[in-house]
Amino acid sequence: MPPQIQNIVFLDRDSLPASVRPPKFAHQWRDYAATQAAEVAERLLGATIAITNKVPVRAADIARLPDLKMIAVAATGTDNVDLAACRERGIVVSNIRNYSLVSVPEHCFAMILALRRNLRAYCADVDAGLWQQSKQFCLFDHPIGDLAGSRLGIVGYGALGHKVAQLGRAFGMHVCVASRSPVAEPDVTNMALDELLRTCDVVSLHLPLNDQTRNMIGAPELALMKPTALLINTARGGLVDEAALAQALRQGTIGGAGFDVLSREPPAPDNPLLGVRQPNFMLTPHVAWASAGAMQTLADMLVDNVEAFVAGTPLNAVG
Repeated sequence: MPPQIQNIVFLDRDSLPASVRPPKFAHQWRDYAATQAAEVAERLLGATIAITNKVPVRAADIARLPDLKMIAVAATGTDNVDLAACRERGIVVSNIRNYSLVSVPEHCFAMILALRRNLRAYCADVDAGLWQQSKQFCLFDHPIGDLAGSRLGIVGYGALGHKVAQLGRAFGMHVCVASRSPVAEPDVTNMALDELLRTCDVVSLHLPLNDQTRNMIGAPELALMKPTALLINTARGGLVDEAALAQALRQGTIGGAGFDVLSREPPAPDNPLLGVRQPNFMLTPHVAWASAGAMQTLADMLVDNVEAFVAGTPLNAVG
């Protein structure tokens, strides 16, 4: 009997600008540049394998898709997939893990360095002609801080948190961690979250978004931080109360923030952080993960997951 031909549908192919190799089994493949939530069930009709990065696949869609056997998520987060409905139907859900262990930590430290050294403010000064009018060879309009000797607080100590800690040590920072499980490393200081917020000069978040972590950093937590401290979020939007952060930045409660993620993406025009136009705040459009190398690694791992499922040995199954 010839092998079953797998019907694969990629719902948001434009979200992964990398080369995706053809799987090594009999298949039909259909790409959609992007898919709206209302189009999911229609586009997946007859599919045995669905690929999605951020397009939601909900219980109502799954109920209309009797042929679906696997959902391959082209990302780490799986909150866009109804895992309970997949379990009930026996649908395997696989995600991508540890593909951006260089890209995300480097982006994280690009933000930390730019904020600590006030690079945005100084570039704006040059653009405004202030250096050109200076009475001496340099301009000292904004404070500049070193990372060496300061405290780096990491909230969540998975693979990405660990890599960020390595970079922090390379800059001469003392690493403090707030994690569900104590970290047994001699050069790491374990702390409760409140103590970490009170004592660290840079706080970097590396947690998934769930009911326990949603808005875990709000006005009370921001008030604990040093007025010179930086808050960095390259993890998930929704970990921080965005309205509270906008207010803290305007009031000088903290020294600055660098964010690559928001609670809704793309953001609504009224997102409070879009209105923060200060040199001590950096907002990038969810691109920390998106170096060319990381994206290609992700694409290769995506096909690895699909091939492993068809071979009967699923990889990176969740749920």
